[in-house]
Amino acid sequence: MSLREENEEGRDLRKPLLHTGSWYRMNGRQSSVFGSTQAFRDTSISVFACVLIVALGPIQFGFTAGYTSPTQSAIITDLGLSVSEFSWFGSLSNVGAMVGAIASGQIADYIGRKGSLMIASIPNIIGWLVISFAKDSSFLYLGRLLEGFGVGIISYTVPVYIAEISPPNLRGGLVSVNQLSVTIGIMLAYLLGIFVQWRILAILGILPCTLLIPGLFFIPESPRWLAKMGMTEEFETSLQVLRGFDTDISVEVNEIKRAVASSNRRTAIRFAELRQRRYWLPLMIGIGLLILQQLSGINGVLFYSSTIFESAGISSSNVATLGVGAVQVVATSLTLWLADKSGRRLLLIVSSTGMTFSLLVVAISFYIKASISETSSLHEILSILSLVGVVAMVIAFSLGMGAMPWIIMSEILPLSIKSLAGSVATLANWFFSWLVTMTANLLLDWSSGGTFTIYAVVCALTAGFVTIWVPETKGKTIEEIQLFFR
Repeated sequence: MSLREENEEGRDLRKPLLHTGSWYRMNGRQSSVFGSTQAFRDTSISVFACVLIVALGPIQFGFTAGYTSPTQSAIITDLGLSVSEFSWFGSLSNVGAMVGAIASGQIADYIGRKGSLMIASIPNIIGWLVISFAKDSSFLYLGRLLEGFGVGIISYTVPVYIAEISPPNLRGGLVSVNQLSVTIGIMLAYLLGIFVQWRILAILGILPCTLLIPGLFFIPESPRWLAKMGMTEEFETSLQVLRGFDTDISVEVNEIKRAVASSNRRTAIRFAELRQRRYWLPLMIGIGLLILQQLSGINGVLFYSSTIFESAGISSSNVATLGVGAVQVVATSLTLWLADKSGRRLLLIVSSTGMTFSLLVVAISFYIKASISETSSLHEILSILSLVGVVAMVIAFSLGMGAMPWIIMSEILPLSIKSLAGSVATLANWFFSWLVTMTANLLLDWSSGGTFTIYAVVCALTAGFVTIWVPETKGKTIEEIQLFFR
């Protein structure tokens, strides 16, 4: 029985929202707008071009995350909000993202990765417009929830799409583009927030998704998703376009067909079967890493970095926050190269260990500052030390804990439960992101030193978790990684 026959029923029910062929499968009449069809077919769509287009999604993600830091004082003053109300505003994107995460796997599975990103873009655009015209907190909350819903879908779909289209030797670096784009979005929010009013900043927030929507029409659908849906011709065409028209893809085609055929023999997984090593181990690793990523406190630091620097006695807190954003972009750029050189596991260990020591430096600085006079010469030194500690933490996070959990999640989850397991992992990540974002301001009011001590303990536990449980996936195909857990 052929792959197409095995999946005929699935194909009838699940079709890509966007035409999977894009321009390279247009008929002659349509392609006349662009000129010679043959000219297009003789040139492959680079995987890099596809990654750059979908990277607009995580840029939107980062812009949403960074928006609250430079706008906190202005929004509180203009709309008369309390700190608690603004904390709700900041954290509601995570609530919306939890809802988006629950739906993300099923949406991406039923209408394709591209269609999923199209759906995610619409509430993002509407959400930013609602915030820009907000007259009270209710509009702010609604806009933030809509943004969050779209970002929740994006956060699952983009790393999965990139992992599924990338060759094994480039997959780590290319999936790292997801996290790099998040940091670029954060830095753009910090930078533009210095110069423009918060309503204008919200208007600018619609740009990434506005550009993403037309871009989706010019990239191929994930070949692995097409294979899973039984669309054999489209699957091979998509893979050929991604690898180049002169490349022999027969080996990779056969590997993907075997993996899909194996997963299709059992369409439903019973709960009792989740106790098998092939299921529980990748689930524990994928979900565990995404939870620990958030419990490290990174979103609390990034969302409220201006407040943290003000508490540390740094006068130009917005400029310092922008500096942190720029450092994060540079450090994450380095990860693109290291992911396929040093490996995922080593980077996670180095990253979590570095974060532990950096957070301890910040915690100690705040503890000592609380016990000395503000006029003391030591006070300024400790302010600088706390800034250095926060920057070091962001660098350490960017080198491993930022990108690697998403890379590993997209690589290790079994194909047969990938949509459900991916949704659960993404939901867990967003729930703990909401928890950290909601409690960060309150914890900082309680004790700045105590807050950073808690985060440091979590990072130390993360280093132990990675050392014991996380395997190395560098240089392996997705199908080879699945065999490891069996």
